Amino acid sequence: MNQRQTNGPAHAHTFGQDRKRPGEARTLLVIAITATMMVVEIVAGIAFGSMALLADGLHMASHAAALSVTALAYIYARRHAHDERFSFGTGKVNALGGFTGAILLALFAVMMVWESVNRLIIPVAIEFNRAILVAVIGLLVNGASMLILGHHHDDQDQDHHHGHHHRHDHNLRAAYLHVLADALTSVLAIVALLVAKYAGQIWMDPMMGIIGALLVARWSLSLIRTTAEVLLDHQAPEEKREKIRQSLESDGSTRVTDLHLWSIGPGIYSLVAAVTTRSPLEARHYRARIPAGLGVVHTSIEVNGDDE
Repeated sequence: MNQRQTNGPAHAHTFGQDRKRPGEARTLLVIAITATMMVVEIVAGIAFGSMALLADGLHMASHAAALSVTALAYIYARRHAHDERFSFGTGKVNALGGFTGAILLALFAVMMVWESVNRLIIPVAIEFNRAILVAVIGLLVNGASMLILGHHHDDQDQDHHHGHHHRHDHNLRAAYLHVLADALTSVLAIVALLVAKYAGQIWMDPMMGIIGALLVARWSLSLIRTTAEVLLDHQAPEEKREKIRQSLESDGSTRVTDLHLWSIGPGIYSLVAAVTTRSPLEARHYRARIPAGLGVVHTSIEVNGDDE
């Protein structure tokens, strides 16, 4: 006996991607806030001669662009969710948006280092009081943006209902990291300006720019790694695969000979498995053994008879 069963010809492949995700509206709000503060900090950084403040403003400029990519990813995934050209829906657009945001984050880290090194070599006079005031305002704005993107209790309730979870939303995580990086550079700018003003250590201003860039680069590389795993169909965590394997083999006469489990969207997975058994059943019986709550939304199981 050899049979294969999938979710069936009438099975939809949108997997909830046609619904508007909570992160979309929050991202659009943060874009407006970020763009406004970006203009203020860039103008102030140039006018007052602070590299740390200018870096913070440029940082916001890159993040306004990156957040726009995040928003476009949400909109694109939702509007094309029913497009049959996407084999498993548009869930991976989420990971692609996060990956793109991470790349932009890494590029900005390089820009920060470049500008900071230039300021170390060629110091610029700083108007400390005005620069500190703008940096503090920037920090408050960043804090507000973090609260907007970080308060996701309602999202969790909605996502659990659909089998999703906020932590799998790479697109939203990219947006949050961009805002977090903004907050970090604002803090570093304030510290650098205070030290430079009261201790006369002007070099602290560009040095903080370098330190901030290194931390931003670290966050960026982490997000690049996690989103690349999704885009390259990396196997799901071993814990999930083992639970499925044990469930399929629970009757004692079935052996799983092949199992592939990979992410096709935020918190959702596709499963392809092959089992060999002495007493073959229809594939739907094996599908029914897959534990609920693992986020498996698309399944294809091949059942082979054991001739031994």
